[in-house]
Amino acid sequence: MDIVEQMVKGFIEKSQNYIAPSIKQAQSIVGYSKGRPENDFYPTPENMTQSLLDNHRFENNVWECACGDGAMSKVLLRNGYNVYSSDKYDYGFGETGIDFLVKEKLPPEIKTIITNPPFKLAEDFVEKAFKMRVQQLALLCKLSFLEGQKRKIMYEKYRLARVLVFSKRQTMTRNGELSRNGGMIAFAWFIWDYSYLGRPTISWI
Repeated sequence: MDIVEQMVKGFIEKSQNYIAPSIKQAQSIVGYSKGRPENDFYPTPENMTQSLLDNHRFENNVWECACGDGAMSKVLLRNGYNVYSSDKYDYGFGETGIDFLVKEKLPPEIKTIITNPPFKLAEDFVEKAFKMRVQQLALLCKLSFLEGQKRKIMYEKYRLARVLVFSKRQTMTRNGELSRNGGMIAFAWFIWDYSYLGRPTISWI
């Protein structure tokens, strides 16, 4: 192999090594990459829930409707909230077999939902929550949830009050284990309040 062939081979190998992670990152951002945990099971790190509660006050009774293993519910409980925890799947916490998207009404005495939904279902969660006449809704989503023509209509229809953006990219857990690659995606808390009438505000946490 002459020097030119060696250079070409080296360039191709480097290009492949660069392109493959980029594709995986893009797939991860939109929520459809191969190897994602079944049912998008990404338990929420404690600090992400605590950051929400340190920056916004909610009504005392809360429904965590995609509770997984209870990671978010446990932080809510420690902060003095009364929490009804449920999930469609059984991860060993809360009431299981409860599909939020087919529910017709909120649990008794509850007007607030705080959860980390599967990203590809986040818009469906918003629509369902307001069909059930939720008063306060907080969803942990990728910052890219702000984008899109359909979402623009959704934000105009429902009263988004605040967006709390994590100034540092967070490391999510995959099936309960911290990712070895560190934080790669920007996350934010999206907060709706039915009584809110002004323009949404953005803050960094």
